[in-house]
Amino acid sequence: MKVSKTKVAGLVMIGALLVSNGCSNRSDSGSSGGPDASPNKDLTPQTITIAFGDFNPLWDDMQSEVGKLITEKTGISLKAQFPMNGNDRDMFELMVASSEYPDMVWAKGSVGELKDAGALIDLTPLIEEHAPNIKKVYGEYMKRLRWSNDDHGIYVLPTAPVNQTYFKAGSGFSLQHAVLKEQNYPQIKTVRDFENALKAYYGKHKTTADGQPIIPLSLNGGEWQFLISVTNPAVATTGAPDEGEFYIDPDTYEAKLHYLRPEEKEYFRWLNHMHDIGLLDPESFVQKYDQYRAKIASGRVLGLIDMDWDFAGEVAVLRKEGKFDQTYANFPVTLNETYKRHDFQRYGYLAGIGISITKSAKDPVRVIKFLDFLASDEGQVLLNWGIEGKHYKVENGKRVIPEDILNKKVNDNGNFRKTTGIDMYRFGPSYGDGVKDPTGNYYTTVFPEQIEKGYTQAEKETLAAYHIKSYNDLWPSEKEFPVRPWGAAWNINMKTGSEANVIFRKCQDIMKRRITEAILAEPEQFDAIWDDFMKELEKAGVEKLNEEFTKLVKERVKLWNE
Repeated sequence: MKVSKTKVAGLVMIGALLVSNGCSNRSDSGSSGGPDASPNKDLTPQTITIAFGDFNPLWDDMQSEVGKLITEKTGISLKAQFPMNGNDRDMFELMVASSEYPDMVWAKGSVGELKDAGALIDLTPLIEEHAPNIKKVYGEYMKRLRWSNDDHGIYVLPTAPVNQTYFKAGSGFSLQHAVLKEQNYPQIKTVRDFENALKAYYGKHKTTADGQPIIPLSLNGGEWQFLISVTNPAVATTGAPDEGEFYIDPDTYEAKLHYLRPEEKEYFRWLNHMHDIGLLDPESFVQKYDQYRAKIASGRVLGLIDMDWDFAGEVAVLRKEGKFDQTYANFPVTLNETYKRHDFQRYGYLAGIGISITKSAKDPVRVIKFLDFLASDEGQVLLNWGIEGKHYKVENGKRVIPEDILNKKVNDNGNFRKTTGIDMYRFGPSYGDGVKDPTGNYYTTVFPEQIEKGYTQAEKETLAAYHIKSYNDLWPSEKEFPVRPWGAAWNINMKTGSEANVIFRKCQDIMKRRITEAILAEPEQFDAIWDDFMKELEKAGVEKLNEEFTKLVKERVKLWNE
């Protein structure tokens, strides 16, 4: 199961949708005619309810600058609900049990259950009749929105951006600039390089400037982020692409739980070693997310193994407080130099997690028109750039973010998003970074020139020391790998209640318990615990799970490539 990764900074409900036309009534997108020229004319006030599978602490019922403009332009207000305990499965299971749903849902791992329960409506006829902009965004990838080989209906409008170019490396192993600078920017290629950098700095510094105890390495392993901070790195560091909980043979499409790969055992052995020598935070597997975030925001944590979106808010706090040396640089660390990281391997367009309209929707036509407006050029520009004249300006035909606005966005991103609404409401179709609109401007604000404007002095010094323009220059290029014809395995759903799904859940419970035990054990106990782990997976039926998931992968290849 994929929980982010790519992931999915990417998976946060972001975005916002319309553009302010200032004193004129034109859109900055410059579009005339075509799909974008067919706005929703019905402005009758209406509230649409939506349930999100991810918690968004910044949500404000559309009272931000962009949120209010959305309502002004469409007549639509959104009333949202979120998981109370961070577990979207519990929230959606209650809906299924009662057969009562909001107008829309943005589900993650629960979308299969909702579909199986008949909660989601087929959007195909609505798209054909009322959503030209949605069709324009997805373009050639519309067939990837089909549910299955047996059911070609469209039940989800994926949030994954279309034709995305990755200008930033959001994964890897992260080290504070202070650590790198003191050691004259050492080579960081393997887990041993990473370990040595932490050991050297921690050997000289046990507390921060304000007297707080320094933590060499902390993992976000106390809650669901266990998957992205503890186990996914085992795949990445041993030369395989992110497939969630599985490894897929690129030639045969055979699937297996990735923990069965013997090379991953050696990655977890290294974590066991890090714990043994006192470099791994002993609270890594019991701390709550808030505790993990607080440690990072204090500047105490020298190294992280995580996706950058998982601690982006804390980096923003450090920048706001002027603790630039306590922010992080990312490196494509591997177990040893025989492996090559696949972070940038392409999977084509990745349909999957996104927005759905439920059978309880009072006015599905109005809902799809609302989503279509968000997919328009006008909506996409506002989603990313905000309101012209307030959040950006146009100079010589190019959109430009004024320096004062950029400083707020970079150094106080949470407050910036909450007050402006930029990057707040994107939960449906969207163009990816690197895609240009009809005016020749990028739809998003993530492109090389804009990224460079946001660099701090610490980042500039680190990049210069490694002779690179951005951290992703350290990674193997996407051109070095073929496109995965199945997309990504974490994007493939197992049928609710199926034998494979039941076995998978058992294996997940075993995995978290056994891997935690192996990492925290005495080194001489590691092999015995790992052997018991493998035996327990076998007893739970892992071979049957692998067999059934292989079938799903092959069905996906057929569905997407026929």
